[in-house]
Amino acid sequence: MDWIALGLSLKLGIMTILVLVPLALLVARWLAYRQCVGKPVIEALLAVPLVLPPTVVGYYLLVGLGSQSWLGQWLMQWTGHLLVFHFSGLLVASIIVNIPFAVQPIQRGFESIPQEVRDAAACCGMSPLRSLLTVELPLAWPGIVTAIVLTFAHTLGEFGVVLMVGGSLPGETKTIAISIYDRVQALDFAAAGNMSLMLLVFSIIVLALANSLSRRFGRRGSYHDL
Repeated sequence: MDWIALGLSLKLGIMTILVLVPLALLVARWLAYRQCVGKPVIEALLAVPLVLPPTVVGYYLLVGLGSQSWLGQWLMQWTGHLLVFHFSGLLVASIIVNIPFAVQPIQRGFESIPQEVRDAAACCGMSPLRSLLTVELPLAWPGIVTAIVLTFAHTLGEFGVVLMVGGSLPGETKTIAISIYDRVQALDFAAAGNMSLMLLVFSIIVLALANSLSRRFGRRGSYHDL
């Protein structure tokens, strides 16, 4: 078992959630409640990582964050190092490819809240912030849980983008998915099988726990109880 690669994958998944989910909450709420001419275009752009091959996304990130681009040069001056082939580059790539997995479930969660519930909160004198914290977030919680789980699970299993942007540097960019690939390339099928089985069992446990929490909070957060 490559515990270093597993630890790196868990670290990447947790940091992706911590950075992406708060941003996804803002974007998803805006998309759920606002109507504008460009909304379908914005939703399509946010969903692009779902349909593009991971190698294509990885290529554009590699070029965009590399030393030959103005963005890569600016980030290198700001951070002191290139983002490509570095953990920070993996984090940026993970955030970008997981945008649809975070935004879409949360958006559906906000859209499921009846308008009369929000109107009632406003009539009770609640500020928009208080309404968000005490009314909307509890009702949208199943979508938020789904977003967290999908983002984490997708990060653990991501291969193409990670390999393109980070390579396979042990302790820096070598995730558990890349470690499995390296074991297969070395014909070490026993180690690859053990890591794959562990990842499969872990994913099933996380998904089952998330479904249980989503149903529990979904019942508690029913707008009929407000």
